[in-house]
This record gives sequence, C-alpha cells and structure tokens, in this order.
Amino acid sequence: MNRATILVGTLLTALALAPAALAQSDFPSRPITIVVPFPPGGSSDVVTRLVAQKLGENLKMNVVIDNRGGGGGVPAAIAIQQVPPDGYTLFLANNGLFAIMPALTGDFRFDPVKGFLPITPLFSFPSVLVVPAGSPAKSVQELVALARSKAGGLNYGSQGVGSGGHILGEMLRLKSGAPFVHVPYRGAGPAVQDLAAGNIDLLFSSYVSAIGQVQAGKLRVLGWTSTKRSPAIPDVPTMAEAGFAGVELEIWQGIVAPLGTPPAIVRKLHDEFVKAATSPEVVSKVAAQAVEMVTLAPDDFTKLIASDVERLGKVIRDAGIKAQ
Repeated sequence: MNRATILVGTLLTALALAPAALAQSDFPSRPITIVVPFPPGGSSDVVTRLVAQKLGENLKMNVVIDNRGGGGGVPAAIAIQQVPPDGYTLFLANNGLFAIMPALTGDFRFDPVKGFLPITPLFSFPSVLVVPAGSPAKSVQELVALARSKAGGLNYGSQGVGSGGHILGEMLRLKSGAPFVHVPYRGAGPAVQDLAAGNIDLLFSSYVSAIGQVQAGKLRVLGWTSTKRSPAIPDVPTMAEAGFAGVELEIWQGIVAPLGTPPAIVRKLHDEFVKAATSPEVVSKVAAQAVEMVTLAPDDFTKLIASDVERLGKVIRDAGIKAQ
C-alpha cells in the first residue's frame, strides 16, 4: 500500500507540474511587455524600441513598450514587482533609478539588488567631458591645473542635482582635490548652451547632447567616462588614460524580471535579449550615437547592480549630495 500511495502521489505531482512545464517550454506564446520608466522619444526609449523590434522579429511575437514616466521611475519599479512572474512583463532598469536615486533620497521602497531577477544589461551611455572651445585647457590634466590656479576654482554644469553629470563632477573633484563648483541646470540642453556661451567652465554630458556644439566648433572634448575608448570618437582618451582612473560612469539600461520568474524563462529571455541587442542591425544604428551595447550573464548583472549601489552611494555620501 505504501508503494502504491507513493506512486499515486508522484503521478499527481507530475500532473500538477505539467501545465507549468508546458508553459515554460512554449514561452513566449503571447506578446511580451517591457515597462520603460521614461516618456516616449528619449534616447533610452529609442534604443529599447530598436532592441524590442529585433527581439519580436526573432521570436515571431510582438514585444510591446509600455512607457510609464514620472516619479523618477519609482512607481513603475514598484508596480512591476506586483505582476505575475511569468516572463511576459519586464522592466527596463537603470543605475540612476537603482543606485543614484535611493542614495540621494534615502528612500528604498524597493530593493535594487534582491527585489528583481536581472536578465541582462542592454546598453549604456557614457559621458564626454567638454569645455568651451576658448578654454585654455587642452587636456584633463590642464583643466585640473587651471582649477587649482584660479581663485574659486572652476564651475561645472550638470543636468540637475543627482544627475550623471553631477556625480561625475563630484568624482573629478574628489579624485583630483581641485576646486570645482557645481552649477545645476534643468536638463542637458540648457547646460550645453551655457557652456558653449562660456558661462560655465566644463560639463560632463552625453555624446548625443554635446556633439552638435562640438561639430560647430564651440566645444572641445577632453575625456570619455567609459573604461574603453569609443569608436565614434576614437581620439578622445578615457578618464583613466587622462590620469583620473575611477572617474567613470556609464548610465546603463537593462532588463529585469519580477521575483519568482522560472529559471528556464529567465535563461531564454537572457539568450534572446543578447541575440537582439548584439545583432548587426541594432549595433550599426546606435554606433553613431556613441551608445554601447552591453550584455552580461544574469549573475554578472546582479554583481553590476550591487557594485553601483555601493560605489555611487559612496560618491554621493562623500560629496554630501542631497536631493532638492
């Protein structure tokens, strides 16, 4: 009787698990939605749509972008934790939301490291260090020397308090020990315009935001905040090559899933997103914008998130940056 009971129990368990196993092997059988915590039309939205289109072509399934801007992305991140963990609703995470914002506000309404299942990063936006064309500084070393020689130091603009430009400016100040004074703007556009007009001394900006004024001869590029040079601007040294290792920040964007998503689905999503993001069609379209397509295994993506939470949080605390 015991053996019969065990056999019946085993059969019942197998029958209970069969629908879930079938659903995973058949994944995806309906459209996938990627929740993007930005309004439509921005650089991150545009590149994500390119990846989503290629992903849909490869899977022969629609991949839908659901833009949910507002609140710095926090409401969207919280909402994604409440959806069924079946792989059909995913989230476009970034280190601004997962690492910078919680450190600025002290508000950890979700756990950026343990609250999601990372799939893979997709792409990143490093920054360029730019100065007015009339600046006497022709290198980062000369810029730091100029800051030390000038009463009151140099003014650096940013896209706002807690932005990538702000964090990078503080990294350079802390690394060099030179006096740099923060001047926040409401976005990259006004900051770039004021820099071109000579009203501020330097700015860390996305390549896309600065390239127009660079090509017009109004700005000069001194450094690149990635760990390797960009094919779009191969003559520009990295900040490490310029003598300031650690002054590095790439605003990455990547795909995460709700906790509880089955491992088989996580693996398939990873493989398919990597295939789409690294396809020649996508890479060629973003190369001119100095956007780097970056993919990692889920475990390595988890380590990247944890590293940025610690590293960027330390910069914010050391610099005394507070949300405004």
